[in-house]
Amino acid sequence: MPKSENQKLKLLYLQKMLLEETDEEHTLTVNAIIERLEIVGIKAERKSIYDDIKDLQKFGMDIICLRCRANEYFVGNRDFSLSELKLLADVVETSKFITRKKIIKLTKKLGTLSCCHKAKTLQRRVLMRNRIENMHDSVYEVIDKLHRAIAAKKKVSFNYWGWNLDEHEKIRENVAKCIVNPCVLSWDNGNYFLAVYNNEAEDFMYYRVDKMAEVTILKTACNFTNMKKDIDVSVHTKKYFGMHIGKVRKVELYFDHSLLGVVIDRFGQAVVIKKNDGIGFIISVDIIVNSAFFAWLVELGTNAKILEPETILKEFKEYLCNIIKAK
Repeated sequence: MPKSENQKLKLLYLQKMLLEETDEEHTLTVNAIIERLEIVGIKAERKSIYDDIKDLQKFGMDIICLRCRANEYFVGNRDFSLSELKLLADVVETSKFITRKKIIKLTKKLGTLSCCHKAKTLQRRVLMRNRIENMHDSVYEVIDKLHRAIAAKKKVSFNYWGWNLDEHEKIRENVAKCIVNPCVLSWDNGNYFLAVYNNEAEDFMYYRVDKMAEVTILKTACNFTNMKKDIDVSVHTKKYFGMHIGKVRKVELYFDHSLLGVVIDRFGQAVVIKKNDGIGFIISVDIIVNSAFFAWLVELGTNAKILEPETILKEFKEYLCNIIKAK
């Protein structure tokens, strides 16, 4: 059989065909494969297809043969299962900073990791309230740039956006460009935050990544002079509520047993339970005490209480009174 111009691409077309079109419910026979190859200008014999499939199997593709009158082939195990792809699609769908346009593109790309028949199930439209619809797609470039700066331990500079009454973003007026020591990107309540270390305050500060513009990686190395060498940034972020800045304070809290999962989700599995009376339990944690922390307690209702110190309990009561007065 004379070779066509695309003959050298036969193995690649066969691999693409099997990955895109087959699964345990959708198979291809050798005849069907030959017909599809002819469409792209490639002529093939049955024996060559058998040999190519063996080569792809040796290469690592999990190609399964259903033996019958006309053998049928499909791809079995893939790098990502359908349930894993659905999970990733849901994460993309529920990310506040990702625009609807970008969500559609990313979901389609995830679909290429499965066969075309199952890719349709990834377009599930998870309900997401309070999505920021006017975010610029440049935020993805910012995230990549921040990752590179953190890896290289270089300082970054940027402008920080604010919002006017028309909900159009604009740079905060009369504020110098921020120059910081980036440490880690943190995910909280559907948003990316950049944790930076401030040597003067000997503490961390947080910036919303989607509000950062004109990000530049500087040649200057990060300065972590006053940072404790054994500090774990991931543990440190558990002290923060809504990534608002405030003073770290030791707080003793009482929770009903029904809130055990909520407490572990908030403070991690390493949280120490000081006392358990059969109805509830007590923990003592370091927390950035601010309005976000108080709002979290309000959400938990009467099943959560501040025990110590008295000063924070007083601040919480004043917080509640101010809200009532404002209404």
